[in-house]
Amino acid sequence: MSRATWDALTATPLSEVRRRASILNHLAEVEPVTVTGARRLAWNDGGQSAVWYFAEDSRVLLLTFDHESALNLYAEDDYVLQESFYDGVPESLVALVRDRPENYESLNLTDSATGRTIHYAGGVFWYDGTRWHVTDGLSDHCRREGLDLFGESGFDYCLAPYRFGQDFTPEIIVANRDDDGQYEDEGEKEADLSTIRMVFRQYG
Repeated sequence: MSRATWDALTATPLSEVRRRASILNHLAEVEPVTVTGARRLAWNDGGQSAVWYFAEDSRVLLLTFDHESALNLYAEDDYVLQESFYDGVPESLVALVRDRPENYESLNLTDSATGRTIHYAGGVFWYDGTRWHVTDGLSDHCRREGLDLFGESGFDYCLAPYRFGQDFTPEIIVANRDDDGQYEDEGEKEADLSTIRMVFRQYG
């Protein structure tokens, strides 16, 4: 289990985490949402996602999802197990994703006995205002099942675009898009670079 991405996240000041989350939320064309004292920002690539809830008290809830992983509980429709992934998270943060409307990145799992819902996530992580935590429930499940927590939760894949611990510039984003074949010609590439530079200026 590689901890490189986790170590990079935990070493990044919260202000920089939020700046990068804001930039990628903008570039992914996700509408920011205010949810009861927290700001929701997200990134997705059409199948995988990272969802951040930045609370006003400097705490953060982070959800990751990889639809091809062993921790895709939405495919299993396992509400009880999904609920357990939030074990150890303060209820005031869990309330941000319990009995809430669905969104593109987070569909709901429903408790058949009570009708209550909770957003699905392969990975659940949180920041207490001082340091980051992997939730107790997620850690316990991965240990029991012998799963690579950071790989199977989608954490490594979904946080790769944020480049924690690495340079994060418009030029690097455009170079990665170019490597993926997203541009037909140099003109399109330069136009995109200009747009992304404006986004970076917007978020400081």
